Amino acid sequence: MRNIGKYNTDWSEEKYKRFLKEGRGRGEGKDYKPWLTVQDFPSKGRCHRIFGWKTGRIHHLFTDSEARFFYLLEWEDSVIDIREHFPLLDYGDWVQDREDLRFDLFTDKKSGTTYVISTSFLITVKDHDGNVRYVARSLKAASELEKRISLERLEIERRYWQARGIDWGIVTNKDIPVVKAKNIEWIHSARYAYMDAGLTESELVELGDAFLLRLSQSSESIRKTALEFDKDYGLDPGTGMFLFRHLLAVKRIKVNMDEPIDLNRPAYSVDITDAARKGGKAYAGG
Repeated sequence: MRNIGKYNTDWSEEKYKRFLKEGRGRGEGKDYKPWLTVQDFPSKGRCHRIFGWKTGRIHHLFTDSEARFFYLLEWEDSVIDIREHFPLLDYGDWVQDREDLRFDLFTDKKSGTTYVISTSFLITVKDHDGNVRYVARSLKAASELEKRISLERLEIERRYWQARGIDWGIVTNKDIPVVKAKNIEWIHSARYAYMDAGLTESELVELGDAFLLRLSQSSESIRKTALEFDKDYGLDPGTGMFLFRHLLAVKRIKVNMDEPIDLNRPAYSVDITDAARKGGKAYAGG
């Protein structure tokens, strides 16, 4: 958690009760409310508010690393829910061995109220057999792992998730494949924003199919193919590129996401998925 100093001065028993009354840390999917939101840190610079594919709600992320890890989770088909800043409200019910833990390090000096420890992400995963499991991950800058207070906080989290039998681990900025995360970020908004591109859902379907056909037959670059598609169909400039991003987002076409997306490669070299070849439709939904 960053900008902790500002947060400390505001924390009190009254604020804790208000958070509980607001339902923070409760619910799943679209109904989940994170314990902390970007509105709690009005002066923080690198906050992100991202509309989630999986949940249909706005996610509140405080660092670039959190945002990039979130994009990676969005890309995984097995992930069905993402709950950020999940509070360990029932810590005392799960962890009995806590006498050696330094909760005093997480107490507001002014009010004497203990902060609520939260884990960066609680992730719901469903396997091919339909079995559901949970995974907890704490995002930390690699440099923070050298700080005593960070290690104490992580030990508190570790004991909680271990007691609950849930897989927990630490993810640092060095563990995140930045290129892949940035690629997902580039296409992310195009999955649902067809109206922002001036299209109806039926137009998205029709033009998506037409653009797939154009990609498969064009020896020009992806960029030039998209520009020519706009001209041929009388579309606003940039519509073809939006369709390319959308088709990537819904995985009707594929590229190597571990490398920077190259718009200068031949359009026909893009991998069109089997669903698309069989006449699957471009769509705005999940």
